[in-house]
Amino acid sequence: MSRNPESARLQEANTLETLRFQQSAPDKKPWRKWGPYLSERQWGTVREDYSQDGNAWDYFTHDQARSRAYHWGEDGLAGISDWNQLLCFSVGLWNNKDPILKERLFGLTNSESNHGEDVKEYYFYIDSTPTHSYMKYLYKYPQAAFPYSDLIETSKRRNRGDMEYELLDTGIFNGDRYFDVFVEYAKQSPEDILIQISVSNRGPEPATLHVLPTLWFRNTWTWWPGTPKPSLKQFSGQKGYQIIAASHADLGERYLYCEGDIPLLFTENETNNERIFGTANASPYVKDGINNYVVNGNQGAVNPEKRGTKAAANYQVQVGAGQTATIRLRLSDATPSAIGNPFKDFADILQARQHEADEFYKSITPTRVGEDEARVMRQALAGMLWSKQYFFFDVDKWLEEHGVDAMRPSGRLMRNSEWFHMVNQHIISMPDKWEYPWYAAWDLAFHTIALSTVDVEFAKQQLDLMLQSVFLHPTGQIPAYEWNFSDVNPPVHAFATIFLYRTEQALKGQGDLEFLRRSFAKLTLNFSWWVNRKDRFGKNLFEGGFLGLDNIGVFDRSAALPTGGSLEQADGTAWVSMFAQNMLEIAVELAAHDSFYEDMALKFAEHFMWIALAMNQMGPEGMWDEEDGFYYDVLRLPDGSARRLKVRSMVGLLPLCATTVIEPWQREQVPRVTELLRERLQRTPELRNCIHASGPGHMGYAERGIAALVNEDRLRRILTRMLDENEFLSPHGIRALSRYHDEQPFIVHVEGQEFRVNYLPAESDTGMFGGNSNWRGPVWMPVNALLIRALLSFYLYYGDKFKIECPTGSGNRMNLFEVAREIANRLTGIFLRDKSGRRPVYGGTEKFQTDPHWKDYILFYEYFHGDNGAGLGASHQTGWTGVVAKLIELFGRIDGAQLLDAGKAGAFARMEPAVDKRVA
Repeated sequence: MSRNPESARLQEANTLETLRFQQSAPDKKPWRKWGPYLSERQWGTVREDYSQDGNAWDYFTHDQARSRAYHWGEDGLAGISDWNQLLCFSVGLWNNKDPILKERLFGLTNSESNHGEDVKEYYFYIDSTPTHSYMKYLYKYPQAAFPYSDLIETSKRRNRGDMEYELLDTGIFNGDRYFDVFVEYAKQSPEDILIQISVSNRGPEPATLHVLPTLWFRNTWTWWPGTPKPSLKQFSGQKGYQIIAASHADLGERYLYCEGDIPLLFTENETNNERIFGTANASPYVKDGINNYVVNGNQGAVNPEKRGTKAAANYQVQVGAGQTATIRLRLSDATPSAIGNPFKDFADILQARQHEADEFYKSITPTRVGEDEARVMRQALAGMLWSKQYFFFDVDKWLEEHGVDAMRPSGRLMRNSEWFHMVNQHIISMPDKWEYPWYAAWDLAFHTIALSTVDVEFAKQQLDLMLQSVFLHPTGQIPAYEWNFSDVNPPVHAFATIFLYRTEQALKGQGDLEFLRRSFAKLTLNFSWWVNRKDRFGKNLFEGGFLGLDNIGVFDRSAALPTGGSLEQADGTAWVSMFAQNMLEIAVELAAHDSFYEDMALKFAEHFMWIALAMNQMGPEGMWDEEDGFYYDVLRLPDGSARRLKVRSMVGLLPLCATTVIEPWQREQVPRVTELLRERLQRTPELRNCIHASGPGHMGYAERGIAALVNEDRLRRILTRMLDENEFLSPHGIRALSRYHDEQPFIVHVEGQEFRVNYLPAESDTGMFGGNSNWRGPVWMPVNALLIRALLSFYLYYGDKFKIECPTGSGNRMNLFEVAREIANRLTGIFLRDKSGRRPVYGGTEKFQTDPHWKDYILFYEYFHGDNGAGLGASHQTGWTGVVAKLIELFGRIDGAQLLDAGKAGAFARMEPAVDKRVA
């Protein structure tokens, strides 16, 4: 077997963290049992919504969260929990000015902000290893009263054309009067976790801070009758530290060792009914008891018997100007008699885990990657790892609690009532643990691409989840997201599946065939759902509706069209074409081991060709516009007529992504399939003419074939637009909408009403699809990544024979590897310091650009300004934006010649290290 030398270096680096991977199975040493699984927002979620009108934001608010026990999960600041979220730990803070403890992150709801929901805090995921043996988090806490009311009231007065009102805009950080609160976790063993909280005063004067490390049990006893109630109590310990003893019927015994002779406060994790509902409390000790004791001085709010289900150590630290105070704790299953002095070896263990984290990231970072790129890569991956969350949602029970009987559909209609089969209780990668603290199917597929850099096993588990019977709908639909599981996300699950298989195959020499086999069976059901549900007229032209691109179209694609009729979507059809190609590649891989899959390979090859025939039909009703050299959606009106909606958007670029390279050895694996397809194309020349020429006489570099929707001429014409800086190519990647529409908006009039699409490089000015997302000009990382994949695929086929101007009109001709690298460089450049030392992601925010305590902490936004690269949308979208780590790794590891001459290129359209099966 031959391996790329850089790949071999990465794989053979036996760091202590990689050895933990091998020990981390639950039946061995469960190193992943404890992790950052605590949500950063449980309030305002569908799970906690028991309203009559489905207004989750208003039913359970941030103001209620400190007093009201959650049903389905917990949240906290810089927190951790066990993987069943039975016992939780997080950090509470109070600056002696705020009206409430800072126990969770604050943000605006959809109705309070001019651009949708938005967290109004500054926090950073600095570090994490895959097993969470070491983690580091930073929260910036103002010393003056937190401007809750100002943020709400000022934001409400702004309109869609105004900028968002951010926390820095309030002046709360003026004079640097704030604390940097660093929280570090270091595991001595899977059940023994060291916790260090370092408080740095960045202000010019001494300042006092209450730090309240908090331990509590998720409330299961209220909602699940018969569940034993766990307990926390003070344990008499040695002088110099205090102990909170935790006892749970399932979890067992745990001890939180708190350094110093500090007071411990106890209450119950139960709703303050008096405050929330105006009814009597069963006990004086309720969820906000510690808040009421510390902030309001209510001595009776905590239990003098030092017991309950929620407890905190009350540290009061005076920190000098520019100084740092440190608090140390240890959460362990070791009893007080067994552990001895819990802080004796603390510093050595913490330092060892920090060093091991450094060694691990050094081992996976290519040597060609510079210091700043390595920093961005590491923080992107840290964000991915911190964004794991315990997600619990029993939909049938939730519906029953709303008075809805899912077996009697004639009753009350309720959100997600057709998904009553779902019981989700897993650790899941979240798009953003504050703005999107729920999984989203197509986001998750891209999460696994980034996670594959550090933890392929966890990435595979995530894909497996969506195909389990308690997730996948009986019809074969993959759930979209919590607000509407029935909405339609792009079908990228199969792409992620073959990607992870190839990644593991490239690094280990063999892929996980069992993973591929079980995924294929369920994905076949999902493909059938697409064919049967989203091809309305059986013409191999797909709708899909929303497809994750929110407001990219002139109409809301998830609603009834104002014109009537139907919309044949260029992106929907391209997505399903790529799906068919991915399934073909999986089937070919499986057929090499089991001939049963040969017929399935043939089935998906034919699906691809029929879709290509439908999509590429010539004439006025086709999606391809010969005059413009671009693909458009087709609106079919009730009278039978059709018109192209000529919006130059990502919709017309996505057909490029339906491209897969066919290696000679793959043809050799399935000779019968290869021969049958050759016969089919000879008998049906219409099919041969609608796809990229391939086969005898049309082989590419190294005898490669290609399955692609676009031929060479269409490829060149689309790329000429895509690489035009006056259209799609921005300084920071490929825009979702062409700048052409800045001066030439697309306008449709329907019964006196105007619908238009303008180029909007920043936030949306329309309320379509909630108004908090914009696909009308900004740069989005996931679709850029797929376009890079497509370019690399075409490069593998053409080699250096195909060159094109990049940028268009520059006279600078590049092969397609160089074009892919140019786009990747523009994307990674969003986060890197430019020649003036500024990071485009932070735009004109000077604090982030110049302050030494801010400028090297990176935020990975949901999307980016189409002209200047500034971050927009959710600020901790380390889900799909984390793919930037994969781009840094890839282009830091491999050049065009290495990729071109690989006997078998792998995953990111064959962009993982080479594994040559012919010499294995």
